[in-house]
Amino acid sequence: MASARRSRPNILITGTPGTGKSTTGVELANRLGFKYINVGQLAKENDLYDGWDAQYECHVLDEDKASLVVEFILIQYDRWRIHVVNYHGCEFFPERWFDIVFVLRTNNTILFDRLQQRGYTGKKLTSNVECEIFQTILEEARDSYNPEIVHELESNAPEDLEQNLEQIQAWVMQWSS
Repeated sequence: MASARRSRPNILITGTPGTGKSTTGVELANRLGFKYINVGQLAKENDLYDGWDAQYECHVLDEDKASLVVEFILIQYDRWRIHVVNYHGCEFFPERWFDIVFVLRTNNTILFDRLQQRGYTGKKLTSNVECEIFQTILEEARDSYNPEIVHELESNAPEDLEQNLEQIQAWVMQWSS
């Protein structure tokens, strides 16, 4: 599934929960006719879990199962559509799947408020905000993929969303030419 065989690029949108990955991915897919894959939703729909983490009050993703399902989707649609994959982690996805990786970043105060509105509390809230403070997802992406394809995008306000979408669209047009 190397990019040399693809006629169009595969894009990964990643970042700490609450940074706007789903909003960005859905809107991007709508604008450009991409195949959109939300790995968290895919896991929920297909029971791709390996247990429950009581401390963080969430399911634990079975990364092997999730990777197999995502790879099947990528291969199935490879010749017809661009893919946008959205997930808050990225180190378990093979580098060959993606032509570019966008890491959404959000100001810690804004992120704290967003996560509280989602009902995050205690360790789950604190850990996610700390993850953003320490740039955990950004570093994970840089360690997992060629740093040249990893791009950090600010995602604090609605105008950031529009600017990010325009930037990604411009990149897709350049990649396709």
